[in-house]
Amino acid sequence: MNLVKALLFNVLSLSIGFAYKPVVLMHGIMTGSGSMEIIKHRIEEKHPGTVVYNVNRFESWSSLESMWHQVLEIGLDVANISASHPEGINLIGYSQGGLVARGIVETFSNVSVSTFISLSSPQAGQYGAGFLHLVFPGLVKETVYELFYSKVGQHTSVGNYWNDPYHQPLYETYCMFLPYLNNHKQSKKSEEFKANMLRLKRLVLIGGPDDDVITPWQSSQFGYYNANETVIELRNQEIYKDDKIGLKSLDESGRLHVLSVPGVNHFNWHMNVSVVDDYLLPYLD
Repeated sequence: MNLVKALLFNVLSLSIGFAYKPVVLMHGIMTGSGSMEIIKHRIEEKHPGTVVYNVNRFESWSSLESMWHQVLEIGLDVANISASHPEGINLIGYSQGGLVARGIVETFSNVSVSTFISLSSPQAGQYGAGFLHLVFPGLVKETVYELFYSKVGQHTSVGNYWNDPYHQPLYETYCMFLPYLNNHKQSKKSEEFKANMLRLKRLVLIGGPDDDVITPWQSSQFGYYNANETVIELRNQEIYKDDKIGLKSLDESGRLHVLSVPGVNHFNWHMNVSVVDDYLLPYLD
């Protein structure tokens, strides 16, 4: 009888799903925590008992504040969450939120992240009118570097990861966030950035050819333009070949998962239940 009860318990447990480690969600640019509620509710529905933290900092226009400011402020909150869950947490960041999330992973050694999922985030930078016009409809991608690659422009989040392939010397000189986060430019934090990335149990990079906002869409997987605006895929990029932040090491140890999903527009990644079920839930711990 006890064996039957045990088997029944196991079947019921599998049917409702086990609780995950706590999940922290980070919204994208010009939105807020409300935009991540579908993901939150789906996790709670499929895996009852999972604690989900939906970050409500830097919403709407405040999402344009500088990236380091967001990383350090939100990072303190995530560090407090992590301290309450020594078993580790899962981290999901959508769009710009995925870049903020990676900044936290690399910067905060006291944050223990098991799985980090980057959902259509400009990890290698951004160079496209679609994304630019979300916030600055009057600007042109070919000339906006004149604003972004200045002291004034570097006070905006977008300027901090605007990666113009035709003006790389200016990008390297003025951009105060992405070149350092990617260890393209060395700093006293470079070794720590890489070491913290290598603490991840799993890194999941999700993007797709029908995104229409992240440009090139392969930036969501660390692919990017060369000087001729030809896309160079992740594994042919310097950041991977030289293992600057640990991507190659994560890949060779089976901890890097690169997912290309067609048919999903940028504004649907976090709103599409099928995306949540098929590409987020299977990778959470």
